[in-house]
Amino acid sequence: MKSKHLTGDQLLAALAALSNPHRLRVVAALSSGGRNYVSQLARELNISRPLLHLHLQKLQDAGLVTSQLELSADGKALNYFEAAPFAIDLTPAIIADAVATLTNQPEK
Repeated sequence: MKSKHLTGDQLLAALAALSNPHRLRVVAALSSGGRNYVSQLARELNISRPLLHLHLQKLQDAGLVTSQLELSADGKALNYFEAAPFAIDLTPAIIADAVATLTNQPEK
């Protein structure tokens, strides 16, 4: 994801996803540690799996992480997540361009 191509809706989703300290920690862990499966990542971050799933879903919806379901040797399904490559540049001009494409306009 490159910011010059982000629509207003995509920019809002990315900024909203990154506005939470748990989600920042998830991105940091996946960035430094590489891909990881949910149970291990939850242990590393010391948060519950249900809470982690909520944060991962928000990050995935914003295009900041990706997932892949794989079967382990013993047949268990493991959902691996990894940080997606992204860069978000913010300038007044980029924000103005993004605002022009917003689909959800606030009521006046």
